[in-house]
Amino acid sequence: MMANPKESISMILYSSLILILIISSIHHHFHIFNFPMILMPKNMSPPPPHSTTNCYNLSLPVADHKKNLSLPVTMQLPIRNTTTSNSIMEEGLARARAAVREAARTRTYTSYKKENFIPRGRVYKNPYAFLQSHIEMEKRFRIWAYKEGEAPIFHGGPMNNIYSIEGQIIDELCTGNSHFTARHPDEAYAFFLPISIVSIIRFVYRPYTTYARDRLQNIVADYVHLVAQRYPFWNRTRGADHFFASCHDWAPDISAANPELYKGFIRVLCNANITEGFLPIRDVSMPEIFLQRGTLGFQIPGADPMKRRILAFFAGGDHGVVRKILFKHWKDRDNDVLVYDYLPGNLNYTNLMAKSKFCLCPSGYEVASPRIVEAISAGCVPVIVSDGYALPFGDVLDWSKFSVHIPVRRIPEIKRILEGITMKRYLRLQRRVLQVQRHFTLNRPAKPFDVIHMVLHSVWLRRLNLKLPAVL
Repeated sequence: MMANPKESISMILYSSLILILIISSIHHHFHIFNFPMILMPKNMSPPPPHSTTNCYNLSLPVADHKKNLSLPVTMQLPIRNTTTSNSIMEEGLARARAAVREAARTRTYTSYKKENFIPRGRVYKNPYAFLQSHIEMEKRFRIWAYKEGEAPIFHGGPMNNIYSIEGQIIDELCTGNSHFTARHPDEAYAFFLPISIVSIIRFVYRPYTTYARDRLQNIVADYVHLVAQRYPFWNRTRGADHFFASCHDWAPDISAANPELYKGFIRVLCNANITEGFLPIRDVSMPEIFLQRGTLGFQIPGADPMKRRILAFFAGGDHGVVRKILFKHWKDRDNDVLVYDYLPGNLNYTNLMAKSKFCLCPSGYEVASPRIVEAISAGCVPVIVSDGYALPFGDVLDWSKFSVHIPVRRIPEIKRILEGITMKRYLRLQRRVLQVQRHFTLNRPAKPFDVIHMVLHSVWLRRLNLKLPAVL
């Protein structure tokens, strides 16, 4: 007699359930599968396991960022022989340091490949050391971008407008397409925290009921504690081989509430103000770049330097103390120093830059300004009107060779200072502006010596200065 189909299905389901419960019990006690158990807060769903490296994607609901997060985690990524990894890494760094010193001493370089660009000239503090360091970076430097966290706070950021460089760097390092992406964290010389400060401000602080930084500081600190519990790398160096990148004015404030936690942490910032705690020996200054939607910037075919009739030019909003002083002394006051708040409709911003000898780059609310990159792109000699600004790539570039610095207190003397620059010196400055354009050009994917490579090279230099502790 044939069995009832419904009874057969019921028996199969019942047997399967018993088998699942048995296996689950065994796994709970013996962890026979290739992913460990994770303790999660009740309001979070468990992250899906990745079978190869046991990395986990931790979902952090936006609503929870409005208070201090508690993220208890027991999982640890399987780590290879730490002593061997550290030893190999230190040997590689030692060889890189020796090669850079030798290049500086002998004024030559050695490379494992044909070099398509050779830095030359006085715009570089030491072109031979720079080239060799860049060669060693391409050869050795690998970065592990942590996988924890989800959009919109993590792994993405603004790709256009004034904060665009933040999103572009996060995207470059998180997509896995970068030349510098490590295949495994044990191969990494540096570790990237894929946190977008701009996204935190956009999604957590709306509506703006407070400008207190505690929410921002809590999110970043919780993320640091998460990766420090989950992996051994932060604790190994106390974060000295870890970095993040942000162009938001608030980004430096992440460390204010707990400076000891971030004592060695590399902050890659547009707002690189020495008077507000930026440390050039540890932190990295990156340029602010304004990108129109769907573009990677602009290269303005500037006029011949001999035919540039405008002595100096600036147009921009009345943002910050420095610009208020600039407007007080120069707005609508001179035919040679053209200073506007907003341009009349019959004038074109980029055309005026292309026709100017000098482009004024005053600080806004903070020290950085996208006008520096715009001036360089237009072949216009940038005039840095700022106090306390650690200029981008200052480890490598000698800014005095292609720009002019005017302290804020000397704003009333702008015309006299610029007219005092001889034509011979101006032509030399302008020629060198063209020479450094490649270092401020954004490419995706990044290319050697472009702005992203220059930012990462700045991180690489700070990594060269760090020696991993011996593992006992």
